[in-house]
Amino acid sequence: MLLFQDFHPLVAIATTPTAAQTLQPLCHTAGATLWLPESLHTSEQNNVPTVSFYPGSLKSHIASLWQNHRAFIFGLATGAVVRLIAPLLQDKSSDPAVVVVDESGQFVISLCSGHQGKADQLTRMIALQLGATPILTGGSTGLNLPAVDMLGIPFGWQRGEGDWTGVSAAVAKGERVEVMQEVGSTLWQNHLPSGHPFVFDADEETVDVNSANSQSINARIWISFTQRRFSPDSDLPKVQWHPRVLWVGIGCERGTSRELIETAIIQTCQRHHLAVGAIAGIATIDIKADEVGLVEFCQAHDFPLQTFPAEILRSVTVPTPSTVVNQAVGSPSVAEAAALLCSQRFSASGTLVPTTNLLVKKQIVRADDQPGAVTVAIAVAQQEYTGRIGQLLLVGMGPGQLDQITPAAKTALSQADAVIGYSLYIDLISPILHPGQIIESLPITQERQRAQRAIELAQWGLTVAVVSSGDCGIYGMAGLVLEELKAQDWDGKTPRVQVFPGITALQAAASRVGAPLMHDFCAISLSNLLTPWEVIEKRLNAAAQADFVIALYNPRSRTRIEQLTIAHRILLQYRSPQTPVAIVRSAYREDEEITLSTLDKLLDIPIDMLTTVLIGNQSTRLHGDWMITPRGYST
Repeated sequence: MLLFQDFHPLVAIATTPTAAQTLQPLCHTAGATLWLPESLHTSEQNNVPTVSFYPGSLKSHIASLWQNHRAFIFGLATGAVVRLIAPLLQDKSSDPAVVVVDESGQFVISLCSGHQGKADQLTRMIALQLGATPILTGGSTGLNLPAVDMLGIPFGWQRGEGDWTGVSAAVAKGERVEVMQEVGSTLWQNHLPSGHPFVFDADEETVDVNSANSQSINARIWISFTQRRFSPDSDLPKVQWHPRVLWVGIGCERGTSRELIETAIIQTCQRHHLAVGAIAGIATIDIKADEVGLVEFCQAHDFPLQTFPAEILRSVTVPTPSTVVNQAVGSPSVAEAAALLCSQRFSASGTLVPTTNLLVKKQIVRADDQPGAVTVAIAVAQQEYTGRIGQLLLVGMGPGQLDQITPAAKTALSQADAVIGYSLYIDLISPILHPGQIIESLPITQERQRAQRAIELAQWGLTVAVVSSGDCGIYGMAGLVLEELKAQDWDGKTPRVQVFPGITALQAAASRVGAPLMHDFCAISLSNLLTPWEVIEKRLNAAAQADFVIALYNPRSRTRIEQLTIAHRILLQYRSPQTPVAIVRSAYREDEEITLSTLDKLLDIPIDMLTTVLIGNQSTRLHGDWMITPRGYST
């Protein structure tokens, strides 16, 4: 359900038993309600919490649900869905996502609100759950490009004014689109495909921003905290994105109304050509945390309200301190100091840095028809406020073939804003990934750095998938990520964490040679990078003496060759030289290699870090090309 939370409340509708059967497991996974006509009601469905029944016409029922749901999944014919929802459609910026699944679950179609309603994303997720083919018809999809009206969504940017259809059309036609980015994360720029149409780092001083005559430029995108006014005489389509980098410091008299606070902020932004959409939040002194007008204003605009005690505000150097304010609240500044403190909290690499933090010194606003007074100051942060709760999706990708990855793991990878892993793993899962995702790969020895980077992005508000081969909780990244979170005093809730298991190496290797793990078994890694070799030797001795079937992970690398030799010597102390062994390299991948042999010949076989070694117990036998351990123990 966590994977589909961005689409809640989510509803599915079917009108036939076949469609209901297709959608019911999906609704259970996604936390959606499946609505069926009363004619399909059976006694078996009385205890199914995700199934409800509607009386009367389907058209009326959909109309009753339309305004209160973010996404609809229909198990109906596409034509029927079009006719049913046509009277309800208003605008792509406000319509819910609409997805159609055919009765047998072979195809999933993104029908309406593909970008802003995220129907395209929902379509990919459902297709991965069902093993179906996603049908996406957006212009940017075929070009492997992020949609213009979705560029800033992962980072919490707000869409401003402009010709969104015109700029999107220019991108779809492959025309050159100039990007003028003044603030906000540039991560999206780093993951564009080669040959993309975006032009960066243009010299603004030599460009008439309202002219359609600039050579080779067919559209423009501004990413800024300023509010630009486009000339109506220009035929060049332009749009504005506003990263939420402005922190508004507020001081106000007790009892100041919400209306006056709102008026003061809007007027100040307009006077200094700042975009209201770029506001990250409101900052003030802690004694104003319960100020009714301020609280109501923040709730109405979904702004966070950050408060600071007077002693912290006093420590900030401001351009216009006041002795009067100091006498009243114990700090010479509230608005300027609070705005600066918030702006200083948000700083990170990979962002564009404004030349100065304080954009607007304190302004005092009064109104003849409103009680109270408001002091406003505005500072700009280096990093935008996303307004989102980050997630860490710890994903086991199994042996590497796409059909060996669980549907839930595939869905997690498809849904993530960012995917982090070893480059080989990223290459293997590339067909699941989609345009606009942030993809970062780090070398095989930098597992801890991967964990730290994933946590950094999740704490910022992104949904981050961390990829491990096999199972992420068995010699994978799950433990490292949780260790790092614990070291950072994680509260166990934010960022959210979900673990997606995968087929681990010992299971994959075992499946290629038969049933070697049918009795008690254990796994031992021969890598001493994180575990002292003395400890590994003790485990080898104990496991060999106890007659476990043993799976050896990380048996040999280019620089670590003696460990396998020592392990071999220990095993021969307790096992017959004729004990069956399986050496499986790159299970289920194109370069898979499988060798069945005996313990005495183990060191004669090429073995590397991509190899899993399975060593039988005293009951294990080879039969043709199969390795079999009896389920019942016998000598």
